[in-house]
Amino acid sequence: MIRRPLLLASALLAAIGLAGCKEETAPQQAATAPAVEHFQWKMVTAWPKNFPGLGTAAERLAERVKVMSNGRLTIKVYAGGELVPPLEVFDAVSRGMAELGHGASYYWKGKVPAAQFFTAVPFGLSTSEMNAWLSKGGGQALWEEAYAPFGVKPLAVGNTGMQMGGWYNKEINSLDDLKGLKIRMPGLGGEMLSKLGATTVNLPGGEIFTALQTSAIDATDWVSPYNDLAFGLHKAAKYYYYPGW
Repeated sequence: MIRRPLLLASALLAAIGLAGCKEETAPQQAATAPAVEHFQWKMVTAWPKNFPGLGTAAERLAERVKVMSNGRLTIKVYAGGELVPPLEVFDAVSRGMAELGHGASYYWKGKVPAAQFFTAVPFGLSTSEMNAWLSKGGGQALWEEAYAPFGVKPLAVGNTGMQMGGWYNKEINSLDDLKGLKIRMPGLGGEMLSKLGATTVNLPGGEIFTALQTSAIDATDWVSPYNDLAFGLHKAAKYYYYPGW
């Protein structure tokens, strides 16, 4: 998600760039040309530092912006907890503590219930379908409308694709086996599990392994084998289920 100042500053940078491309008619013009203004922004994220895929995507975005702006706009990326807690990224951007935030929109459902529809939805869109809906099907306009009251401009900067059902410390053979379990699962998937008798919680990624290992939770979703391996979740729970909500 990116605040509206991004668009204003981008326009300003474009104007500066175009001004620098004007044909000079006299040598003295170069000496009196205005100095190029530089900007430094903060990006807060919901991920651990350099976490594969999610955290590195934020770093890659910052690198590309720096190159594309010819160094006039630099972005310092903060891992979850470095500047603000991971699940307070939306609030930090809304309040102006940081110009940008990088997270999963269903984390903000307590503030914007509709935000859940712009990330992983049970039986929802594939990566290609989500991108098509946002860019060509009116999804982006709806997303912006949902965030407008908070002064936040949302943009898609990545997609994990279908997620796994998650890691469980007991075997699940029926819906009754879900009753009483404490499961970390955000968004609409978590709401569905709650209706089936589980207790769902929302935890940032960096806290999941310890919570699962110490039995503070009985199960957890995350992303996919690639990202789950980085957290070592296979060392904290025995059963892994697919597909995900």
